[in-house]
Amino acid sequence: MSLRLVFMGTPEFSVPTLQALHGAGHEIAAVYTQPPRPAGRRGLEPTPSPVEAEARRLGLPVRSPVSLKGEEEQRSFAALGADVAVVVAYGLLLPQPILDAPRLGALNGHGSLLPRWRGAAPIQRAIEAGDTETGMMVMRMEAGLDTGPVALTKTLPIGESETARELHDRLASASAKLMVEAMAGLEADTLRFEPQDEIAARTGRETLYAHKIGKDEAAVDWNRPAAEIARRINAFSPFPGAWTLLAGERLKLLRAVGEGGTGAPGEALDDALLVAAGEGAVRLLDVQKAGAKPAHASDFLRGNPVPAGTRLGS
Repeated sequence: MSLRLVFMGTPEFSVPTLQALHGAGHEIAAVYTQPPRPAGRRGLEPTPSPVEAEARRLGLPVRSPVSLKGEEEQRSFAALGADVAVVVAYGLLLPQPILDAPRLGALNGHGSLLPRWRGAAPIQRAIEAGDTETGMMVMRMEAGLDTGPVALTKTLPIGESETARELHDRLASASAKLMVEAMAGLEADTLRFEPQDEIAARTGRETLYAHKIGKDEAAVDWNRPAAEIARRINAFSPFPGAWTLLAGERLKLLRAVGEGGTGAPGEALDDALLVAAGEGAVRLLDVQKAGAKPAHASDFLRGNPVPAGTRLGS
């Protein structure tokens, strides 16, 4: 058996799940994604989302409405006669008529261990907070923000210097496998859901909100503790990218770990990018100079020496 699906997603994170559902033989009646956006420095050329590009490669019909709030758009969605809507990082609000239209409702793939890190940036906020694990969950969507009951969970450890990009890729792969499993459970009528308040009571997880990351958060404050700085660097890699000033120019910081060390905040303590913080020191492992490619610290230092005593930051 196979289900008739509507897939709803936009960024690269969503693509593996679309591919897996298509590969599992489900009928995908339509793919919903956000409209093409201007791309490039000048923003002249509207570029389709990664999901749209993959859907067209697979020969699937694509719809990219600006909103789903209008009655006509909602009637068009309902007319698809879907068994279920699968939502992975779509990025648009789903009104109740959209949630109610599929026969079996709407399932969402969410990249955190709910109810911890509801919201827009669960991957980044988990790393920034120092969580040692995160996961992928399949939940039934309801009107609240990531509040629906959960059916399936895949838990993943978070490495000490793992970046948001690396964790993103592992969670995207987990999402694909988990959603195929969820569809099999729907087909067999064996998928069972647990309310999030019961999950919280059983696991002790507190409810936290993963607010969208602002670019004003990206400038490194070397007066903060080293562990906190290193986590933020890893959490914001590659976007928006934590940064500091070196010789008056921005240096993007892409990977770091906290170490011991004492010095004035922002002072290089050796010739290998160990930088003093308010408590301890931060070892910069991967960096990117403006106009250059990302580089390991050793490669960067060959052409850009940063001797001990150099001051970083404003």
